[in-house]
Amino acid sequence: MLTGSLLCASWLTGCVPENTGGAPQTAAFHGGYDARVVKVVDGDTVWVRPDAGGTRRKLRIVGMDAPEICQDGGMQSRDVLARRILNRTVVVDEGRKDRYGRPLVRLFLGDEDVAAWLVSSGYAWSYRYQGDEGPYALEESMAREAGLGIFANADAMEPRQFRKTHGPCR
Repeated sequence: MLTGSLLCASWLTGCVPENTGGAPQTAAFHGGYDARVVKVVDGDTVWVRPDAGGTRRKLRIVGMDAPEICQDGGMQSRDVLARRILNRTVVVDEGRKDRYGRPLVRLFLGDEDVAAWLVSSGYAWSYRYQGDEGPYALEESMAREAGLGIFANADAMEPRQFRKTHGPCR
């Protein structure tokens, strides 16, 4: 069974019924392919090499927002994610591209939703959009309650606010 609480992906594609495995069936995603994670850039950006061959691909994990690399918790988020998936085979489920041209993806390590795992471990926020608490709101709430990872600091700043306040990392 796939883990995660993604029930309504209105910030991606509109609300759709969930399948019996807990992961959404959305028109935005095209099915998965196996790939080896060859680099973890930060808590929500990775490079993979598809098992079927071809060139490396830079991907943005969708549904969550990890701290900027220069932000408190940014390097921790990257390192926790790297320990979990670097040099491992994951299933990549691609959707549309972000404004930087990176495919927005869901990653699965076995049957585990990597984004749900990172948020529930306290190293990323559920991605909020236009009043929607995002697909991993429950995981974030539980991590906050337990004071895990970045949520050990009650003043942890969401990456979107950090970028508005401090600009991008250089």
